[in-house]
Amino acid sequence: MSMMKRDKTNSQSHEHAQYVNQVRQITWIGLAVNFFLFILKLVFGFLGSSQAVIADAFHSLSDIGTDIVVLLGVKFWSAPPDEDHPFGHLRIEAIVTFAIGIALFVAALGIGYNALSTIREVNLLPPGKIALIGVVFSIVFKEILYHWTKAIGTRSKSSALIANAWHHRSDAISSIPALIAVAVASINPNLAFIDNVGALIVSLLILKVCWDIINPAISELADRGASKKDLEKINSIAMGINGVKSVHAIRTRKLGSCLHVDLHVLVDGDITVTMGHDISEVVKHELLEKGPEVLDVVVHLEPYMSS
Repeated sequence: MSMMKRDKTNSQSHEHAQYVNQVRQITWIGLAVNFFLFILKLVFGFLGSSQAVIADAFHSLSDIGTDIVVLLGVKFWSAPPDEDHPFGHLRIEAIVTFAIGIALFVAALGIGYNALSTIREVNLLPPGKIALIGVVFSIVFKEILYHWTKAIGTRSKSSALIANAWHHRSDAISSIPALIAVAVASINPNLAFIDNVGALIVSLLILKVCWDIINPAISELADRGASKKDLEKINSIAMGINGVKSVHAIRTRKLGSCLHVDLHVLVDGDITVTMGHDISEVVKHELLEKGPEVLDVVVHLEPYMSS
C-alpha cells in the first residue's frame, strides 16, 4: 500500500510541475507579446499623432498586469501554508491585483482628461494612417494569443489561464474603437476630433477593466464570503451525507479562487464520538471533492435535539 501511495504522490507532483511549467511558459509568452504590442502601439500612436492608439497602448498594460499576477501567483500564492501563514499565501494575489488596478485607473483618468481637454482645439491635427499599423498588429496578435492561451488553459484545467485568455480577447476587442477612430479621422481631416472620441472610449474601456480587476480584490481583502449560490451548494452537499441531521452557521473565507469553509453539523446525540467524527470526515471529504472550489473545511459537531 505504501508503494502505491508513494507512486500516486510522485505522479501528482509530476502533474503539478507540468502544470506550473505550462502556466509559466504561456504566460511569459503572453507578457512578451503584450509588451511588444504596448511599445508598437505607443510608437505608431506618437508617429501618427493618434490619441486613440496611444490610449489603446496603455490599455495593453492591463494584460501585462494580468500576466504578472499569474506569474507571481505560480511562484508565491501556490506555496503551501507555513507557520507565519497558516491559511497559505493566496492573499498576495489580491494585493498585487489591487495595485495593478489602481495604476491602470490613474492612467485611464489621464487619457480621458487629455482627450476631453483637446477635443475642441481649432488646429487639431488629424491622425496619420501610420497609426493604424499598431492597432492592426494588436488585434491579430491578441486573437492568436487568446486561442493559444485558452487551449492550454482548457487542457491543464487552469481557470486562471482561461480568464487570462479572455483578457487577451478583450484587449483585441477594445482596439476596434481605436481602429475605427483613426481610419475615419485620417480619411476626413474635418473629423479629426473622432480620434479624441476614440481615446475617450478606450479610456472608458480601461476603467471598466480596472473595476473588473479591483472589485474582486477588494472583496477578498475585506473577507467577503462565498456567494448565496455557493452557500446553498455547500449546505446541500453536507445535508446529503448519511447521519447529518442539520447544518447551520456556515462561514466561508475566500482566498484567491478558493474557499475555506467552517460549518456546524448536527448529528444524533446518542452516537459515539468516533461515529460523529467519522461523519464529520465524510462531510469534509465530500465538500473538498464536490464543493465550489473548496480548499479546506473545518467541521464543528453538535448533538441534534428533536423537538
